[in-house]
Amino acid sequence: MTSKTLLLASVSLLLLSTHGAALAQDVAPATTGSEKVDAAVTAKEDDGTVVVVKGYRASLRSAQQIKRKSDSIVDAVVAEDIGKLPDVNAAESLARLPGIQISHGSDEGSGVLVRGLPDVATTVNGRDISTAELRRVQLQDFPSGALAGMEVYKSGTADLLEPGLAGLINVRTRRPFDFKGFEIDGAIRETYNDQNDKFNTNGNLLITDRWSTGVGEIGALLNVSYTEQDYRNAVRWATGYIATGTVDGQTARYPDAVGVYMDTGHRWRPSANATLQWRPNEQVELYADLLWQAYRAEHANDWAQAPLWSGTKTNVVFEEGTDKISSMTNTGGEPISFYRSTGYDRTDTQQIAVGGSYTSGSLKLSTDLAYTNSVYSNSSWSLDSALKESYPINVNYNAGGGAAWSVVGLDVSDPANYIWRGYYESIYKVGGNGIQWRGDAVYDTGWGIFKQIKAGLRYSDRNAFLESNSRYGWTLPLAIPMSEVPVGDLFMTQDTFRGSEQGFRNYLQPTRAGIVDNRQGLLALTREALAEMGDTGGVANWQADLMPYVSGFRAKEATRTGYVQGRYEGHFFDSDVDGNIGVRVVNTIGKNYGISTITWDGVTTVSESSMKQNYVDVLPNVSMRLRPNNETQIRLGITKTRTRPDFGQLNSTTSIGENKGEDSNLYAAKGSSGNPDLKPLTSTNYDITWEYYPSANTSSSVAVFYHDLWGFISNYPVTIQDPTYGTMLISRPENAGSGKIKGIEVAGQTFLDFLPGAWNGFGVQANLTYIDAYNELPESLGGQGQMVKIPGVSNWSYNLALFYEKDKISTRLSYNGRSRWINSYDNRSGGWEGEGTEAVNRLDFSFSYSPSDAYTINFDASNILAEPFHNFHEYETGSRFVRDIRDEGRYYGLSVRFKYQ
Repeated sequence: MTSKTLLLASVSLLLLSTHGAALAQDVAPATTGSEKVDAAVTAKEDDGTVVVVKGYRASLRSAQQIKRKSDSIVDAVVAEDIGKLPDVNAAESLARLPGIQISHGSDEGSGVLVRGLPDVATTVNGRDISTAELRRVQLQDFPSGALAGMEVYKSGTADLLEPGLAGLINVRTRRPFDFKGFEIDGAIRETYNDQNDKFNTNGNLLITDRWSTGVGEIGALLNVSYTEQDYRNAVRWATGYIATGTVDGQTARYPDAVGVYMDTGHRWRPSANATLQWRPNEQVELYADLLWQAYRAEHANDWAQAPLWSGTKTNVVFEEGTDKISSMTNTGGEPISFYRSTGYDRTDTQQIAVGGSYTSGSLKLSTDLAYTNSVYSNSSWSLDSALKESYPINVNYNAGGGAAWSVVGLDVSDPANYIWRGYYESIYKVGGNGIQWRGDAVYDTGWGIFKQIKAGLRYSDRNAFLESNSRYGWTLPLAIPMSEVPVGDLFMTQDTFRGSEQGFRNYLQPTRAGIVDNRQGLLALTREALAEMGDTGGVANWQADLMPYVSGFRAKEATRTGYVQGRYEGHFFDSDVDGNIGVRVVNTIGKNYGISTITWDGVTTVSESSMKQNYVDVLPNVSMRLRPNNETQIRLGITKTRTRPDFGQLNSTTSIGENKGEDSNLYAAKGSSGNPDLKPLTSTNYDITWEYYPSANTSSSVAVFYHDLWGFISNYPVTIQDPTYGTMLISRPENAGSGKIKGIEVAGQTFLDFLPGAWNGFGVQANLTYIDAYNELPESLGGQGQMVKIPGVSNWSYNLALFYEKDKISTRLSYNGRSRWINSYDNRSGGWEGEGTEAVNRLDFSFSYSPSDAYTINFDASNILAEPFHNFHEYETGSRFVRDIRDEGRYYGLSVRFKYQ
């Protein structure tokens, strides 16, 4: 049975079981997401007794009520749901929701797509937040244990911060008035990665209290969290450049290099949030929020490449009926080359906010003022090496699903076989800061069918910047033995490949400390080597101990926003009907200033450029909800959304360097640039949902959606004929043409409460999403209006969770997956090609035991299947090679959660 068939069967079972659940009980609705999110939910049974519902069952009720009561189309995750899932960060928790797809890298979930689109706005407690120069926050920087909940708004309303093309994700932190009084909550978790045999410690601690005083009620809360993770992913890869040759008179196609890559590092994220709340009387509430997020990482990545673009091909085997080489031996080619890239990453994001609300009868006024500052920086030091002579390479492009290779006659453990190839340094820093204010008014009118009017104003002022620099000293012609390079002893790299297909698995490299701690010696040797080769420009570039930052771009943007929205209620079509009609108007004023660089023959030429923008967006929304009975509701919605390009995409700078790679015969120079001519992405969105809520624990829904969009932005390689430098390959963002996204989501959840005895502790949660997403390639790049799949979008995504919760035991088995997707397009061979990723499936398990209300012991296992991650390169229609295969880690965790009241 396929994954999609299994999910369809599970959802069908849920839809059928809702009738039984409805007959079994009629529990009062759970409180909304603003309640104490991990507390018990109180419900009243038919006999008048009050029951306290805890744990995952309570979180299901809260998430269900958020979805049910919202004016928008929303899916939610709340605290117990996050706390009990074997997820490290917020992005991974969101992947459990219908229509949400995420990407994985370095053993971590990161990029989030909502209904196939990456352009997601993010807020924290309803206010805008972003990481560095981006327009959104990096959700993986939010540890799951630090959150109260998250809501994914798939359709917007005028009173929400304008959502991105994909929607809006709101992250909620805890506040003291969510609790009854003094409380300490915390957890400590030890994890183990079976791939690199490393242990890590994670934890979080929350302290809160509230007091009745002579000046009103006061509450205070402090929440701190720390997560860390060691990772080492083993990758065997083939290049995306497909060579054309002749073997025994027959045309032969093959990737012209193979290699291995070890994605290795240690990352840790400390974070904290604090809140003060003051309620001097029943009408007024004031608050102050402080949020700090940090990301730190030390990495030491290993890379090896076996060139196949030269040499003699023997033992050639073709795939039957094709010109694709399946396996061969390459003799007399260039020697294998290596690097160890070490570096340090750092992000700090702070947000401070003050605000409050005033309620008088039918009128409620609220305001919020916030300042955000975020900076990301990276410093890297890379040591390059190579074998001093060539060895025969045996290659099999179809071994275990991808390329595997071995070397004949090489002793990889002998230091005498390695020479120094070069040394590289880079610095990179991006950041942003801004102030934002909003003021809102809500008035319950009592006017006919229009029961409520909302109106508000918002102002924001943002700054963003990028600074970077790099230098490289190429020393290969001197053939300096690695034993003479001041990096200490060489060690065999750790072998973390899972299968036996790959022959060349590890090799000699210096340690991370050997490079970082001996930087001064490497600088001196690099200067000496460049001087010996007569590279005067290179010597000058390496004279300074530390490179200065070179400004890439600086941007400033202000927005002025106003909105008005009316809520109507009535009885039509034999149904209770309500909904919203509103409009949000946004004026955006921006300026971007940049510095372009061209490096040729060791000389860098600098030029300046700038651009301005001033435009107005009018974003209407209309929605209707029909409730023919207490259990069923049908939603209809039409909204218009737009997403501004990122600051980095809009920058007017270009960075071009002379091409000395294996394809220098095709391109004299390569580079990258922004695109100041980019336009905002726009979309008109149509939504219809059917929702059924037979009980507090049970729901099922079907959603159909359609987006008519224009201007989806992706990076494309553009070939430019320059009169001075010749043919150049430039990677830059471009607006695609018109596009269509249509899809359907089917979801359901229930505890089997209608079963007798212990059996009613079982539950199931499942969802299945189908998305069909296409847009036109940019005509300016020769796409000629050709329709292609939107990058990053899977046709299918699905989740299935089976759980049991009874008395002191809670356990869950969670399955998550998505089908194949395309990552990018290019036209290097004169026709549009694509690189993509094969289907990804993950299985996670969690078991909890609570001896008392004071503490819980939990065991979890993540990525149990550990299926290899496959990328592919399609170089002609219907013809492809596997690009790389990545072995990722399984994680096992043991934790203790505690509570003191």
